[in-house]
Amino acid sequence: MAPNIFAVIAGVGPGTGAAVVRKFAQAYPVVLLARKEESYSSLVKEINEAGGSAIGVATDVSVGSSITAAFEKIKAKFGSDATCAAAVFNASGTLVKKPFLELTEDDFTKPYAVSGKGAFHFSQAVLPHLLASAATTPKYNPTLIFTGATAALKGSAGFSTFASAKFAQRALAQSLAREFAPQGIHVSHVIIDGVIDIPSSKEYLKDAGPNAKINTDAIAEAYWQLHTQHLSAMTHEIEIRPFIEKW
Repeated sequence: MAPNIFAVIAGVGPGTGAAVVRKFAQAYPVVLLARKEESYSSLVKEINEAGGSAIGVATDVSVGSSITAAFEKIKAKFGSDATCAAAVFNASGTLVKKPFLELTEDDFTKPYAVSGKGAFHFSQAVLPHLLASAATTPKYNPTLIFTGATAALKGSAGFSTFASAKFAQRALAQSLAREFAPQGIHVSHVIIDGVIDIPSSKEYLKDAGPNAKINTDAIAEAYWQLHTQHLSAMTHEIEIRPFIEKW
């Protein structure tokens, strides 16, 4: 493995982000991005103490200058010619449920600031490093994965702000996939259709039995499978849901 290769995960918290970090840290040095240092500090320590390599950078993906500063720190760590093996955009905007006629402009723009604008900033910053990796003919195609939601396909009543942001992110992922696949970049969009099994969701579906909520390690495994897919059988979009989920 090249000494200046890395994987980067934006939107690291105690759930999906942490699970994806742990999975990709088994193969690559990892960079963890989150708004608050406390979201990643213990995980960085865990990985480094286990013999892996991890750094965390406090980053607000909705602000272009914050993303730029984060990638300057990445280049300071790995070198200006650093190559990216995999990038995961797991950040998500504020979930606002409110009747449409009661929404403010701020309500509408907050989710888009992360899911739409943040995905744009992150993609522009990381794609040069993914392209640099593609030029080295790596074992696995450099991969850019977006964590989406059911709202990317279906705008439910009361969720117009969240759905609009997730629709935008999905459209960006499709456009990037079509533009950069010929250049060796695998862009994927993952629709999480169900409740994720994390501490904050412990009261949801608690009587529904085992596997009623989505296991975060299983999500991470699906992301790894996308990264390692054979070039003759690539996937742009998958849906992940527990067996009890209606769809």
